[in-house]
Amino acid sequence: MGKEIYVALPVDLSNQVALITGGSRGIGAATARIFAEAGADIAITYRGRDERASELVEEIGRSGRKAKQYKGDNSKDEVVKKIVENVLNDLGRIDVLVNNAGIWTYSEIDKMDEKIWDETVDVNLKGPFLFCRYVVPAMKKQGSGKIINISSTAGQRGEAFHSHYAATKGALISLTKSLSTELGPFNIRVNSVAPGWVDTEMSSEALSDEKLKEEIRRSIPLGRIPTAEDIAGPILFLASDLSRHVTGEILNVNGGSVLVG
Repeated sequence: MGKEIYVALPVDLSNQVALITGGSRGIGAATARIFAEAGADIAITYRGRDERASELVEEIGRSGRKAKQYKGDNSKDEVVKKIVENVLNDLGRIDVLVNNAGIWTYSEIDKMDEKIWDETVDVNLKGPFLFCRYVVPAMKKQGSGKIINISSTAGQRGEAFHSHYAATKGALISLTKSLSTELGPFNIRVNSVAPGWVDTEMSSEALSDEKLKEEIRRSIPLGRIPTAEDIAGPILFLASDLSRHVTGEILNVNGGSVLVG
């Protein structure tokens, strides 16, 4: 008796603004859609096709939510600073930052060009650092915030022939844990979602091999390769008040294929 009873269903992100990097396709686009369904206004960053980003922004706009798109290289300090400034000017605040933008390429370590290593580090690690650097002051000022970094099971167990990718995702996991304790006193929660295989454009080349695709499917205890929407749901959970006492967590979303935490 006298204790707070906490029930908040369905998830409600009304009056909140979510900034999603790499938001024009795959996990980012699925996250933008489900966040908008929960009532949030959406800002997406991208550096690919303008029409794809525009179509998503228009789709979200038709649902009654505000949506903006910002094109640029997320690994450039001046670009990220300007994007964050524009989001704050256009939408008024940033309640949720989803660091989703990333690249995944194949390379054997003794044949890896330095440019491949540098590009992977820039996109997968420097980008999230820069967005945190410029978004955190706004979150501190408003007294709350949620940061969700999209890492990978590769960052927990390593991944042969993708060591550069795994290294950045492992670092992103450490960044998540470090920032969770640093920013907790400011009511800013920092967590990570770590997917395994996901059926998106990033993995389309590998999954186009039907034999390999079936091997991957059979390696997953739940018996299927997840869609982007399967990852977006857990991201929404970490952005919502349902996870209000969760920070520093690495939430594995891999169908049970990699049992690490």
